[in-house]
Amino acid sequence: MASAITDLPRTRRSGGSEFAPLLREIKTAGLLERRTGRYLVSIAVNLLCLAAVVAGLILLGNSWLVLLLAVPAALFTTRAAFFGHDAGHQQIGRSRRLHDAVGRLHANLLLGMSYDWWNDKHNRHHANPNHTDKDPDVAAGVLVWTLDQAEGRTGVHSWLSRNQARIFFPLLTLEGISLKVSSITYLLSRRPLRTAAIELGLIAAHLAVYFGGLLLIMSPQKAVVFAVLHHALFGLHLGSVFAPNHKGMEMPDAGTGWGHLEKQVRTSRNVNGNPITDWLMGGLNYQIEHHLFPNMPRANLRHAQGAVRAYCQHIGIPYLSTGIIDSYAQGLRHMHSVGENLRRNAALSTGTAVQTS
Repeated sequence: MASAITDLPRTRRSGGSEFAPLLREIKTAGLLERRTGRYLVSIAVNLLCLAAVVAGLILLGNSWLVLLLAVPAALFTTRAAFFGHDAGHQQIGRSRRLHDAVGRLHANLLLGMSYDWWNDKHNRHHANPNHTDKDPDVAAGVLVWTLDQAEGRTGVHSWLSRNQARIFFPLLTLEGISLKVSSITYLLSRRPLRTAAIELGLIAAHLAVYFGGLLLIMSPQKAVVFAVLHHALFGLHLGSVFAPNHKGMEMPDAGTGWGHLEKQVRTSRNVNGNPITDWLMGGLNYQIEHHLFPNMPRANLRHAQGAVRAYCQHIGIPYLSTGIIDSYAQGLRHMHSVGENLRRNAALSTGTAVQTS
């Protein structure tokens, strides 16, 4: 998409006025218009692919070959997660009821996770990306993202922080289970509980059908191995899509006076697109565009990239798009550097050398 904005004077504006010219161009290009028909076709195709995986499970039955189907199962459940994500952003149609139905179908029923929990967490992330006090995705937990968060960690938490770059991808294999546990914990804590009853009921149906189906098709031993492998691959795939987006990018604090445009661009990183990357990452590799226009249909993000990049360059805001390997490397280097002081202290206490790079 060619940009007409570069003819404007090269001046920095404040707040929303800096974003307004870009927003006008994107609207004029029709990139914010819903693509409901395309979404319905894509959702139907993905459901058919999942049905084909189920058919394959039934045909293979109680055979160890059934484990091979954990790979396509992870691929297509990740795509189901993409559709749940898009429903939360109101990208699919104009009806909130439609989005809630699509979101709960994909999140609660197909994946066993809470649509409301995801929306609450993800919307707070979008409002203040990489802000340690406001973005739940960079709050201190198993992993830490700043030197302040790492300071004073002891015991197991210290070990995790010292080695977090090394164990990051293995930890992603637990993400599929973590999504379910966090969702159920969130829903059970809601008051009154009846407001979460529908979501809990759908998650219960998912668990009954998923594990009940596996036990009908194969032995308990194979069912457990398949479920573990499927969830590990799903967590690794989904986590690998979201990991390059913000890790290692700038982290604003309460004193950072950025407007909407600068806040979203400086904290986000794109992964260079090609047909394979775009499919595997669901188009969310155009993360800058997604953060600037969260209700833009995912298929339109790559078409908006030219205008967004040109505008950022024109007004002097750094716009980062890099290869997939380099994006992971940047994030891992940041995670490694955060644990440097803890590694140094551990080395001093044991009298060993510490690696700082």
